[in-house]
Amino acid sequence: MAGILSDAAVQEASEVAPEAPPPVAGLAPPPALGVLLVAWLFAGLLLAFILLPLLQLVATPSLASLRRAAGDTDIASALGLSLIGAALAALLSATIGVPLAYLLARTRFPGRATVAAIADLPLCVPHTVAGIALLMVFGRRGLVGRPAEALFGLQFWGSLAGVVVAMAFVAVPYMVNAARIGFEAVDPRLEKVARTLGMGPWEVLLRITLPLAAHGIATGFALTFARAISEFGAVVILAYYPMTAPVRIYELFLRFGLDDAVAAAVLLLALSLALFVLFRHFVQRVAPMPGIGR
Repeated sequence: MAGILSDAAVQEASEVAPEAPPPVAGLAPPPALGVLLVAWLFAGLLLAFILLPLLQLVATPSLASLRRAAGDTDIASALGLSLIGAALAALLSATIGVPLAYLLARTRFPGRATVAAIADLPLCVPHTVAGIALLMVFGRRGLVGRPAEALFGLQFWGSLAGVVVAMAFVAVPYMVNAARIGFEAVDPRLEKVARTLGMGPWEVLLRITLPLAAHGIATGFALTFARAISEFGAVVILAYYPMTAPVRIYELFLRFGLDDAVAAAVLLLALSLALFVLFRHFVQRVAPMPGIGR
């Protein structure tokens, strides 16, 4: 009986939100030709600003140097570590970031704006500063690092754990903000109707709220992963070893010059772009239910 009631609650809750009214023809007149030309001019400048350096980077190394870099075990290990570290950092960010996003979207409490600002702080902290701050907390004599090593044998310096912590610190705001937008897009009336039909608060959260906010959470995961895999400053100070791909590329640049670093950089760029496109495609498939949102 409870299962039948739950299914009915889900179905009725999904039908409560009114459908968006059809667009009114001619409501928004098309922009004037002059406005469009100016907009395309600046849009072209922006696209050129982004693409020119990347295209020049890709066009620089020869196929032989790319094959040599791809066969380098140190570079392959660094790329693999970046992938693993970024995935773990995204999972960690989702674990600790989604609950905060839910609170910011669904509750009003004293200091809410301050809490939201604190969640965004890593966006404006220079990453070398972030690395030093993390080292003071997670280092050998840090508030967390010392007891973690003494009690659990867990070290954050020179380890995968340090890489994940550094990546997650700089990337977690993307998860919080995207998930918060996802929760805010869910009509609260759906949750209220589900409660009146007999669903408990946890069932409403798991069967109504989270599925409807999945698009925002998936977007946050993709952005967090993309930001984490590219992190250098915080990682190089807190962990350094084992080397992630950005740290390895920087070491190649210092030791052997630009030519050796470029080939490894192109491999990291190709891998990052491929994964980002894959994640974005997945996010687009995690579409919200029709008629949901404000």
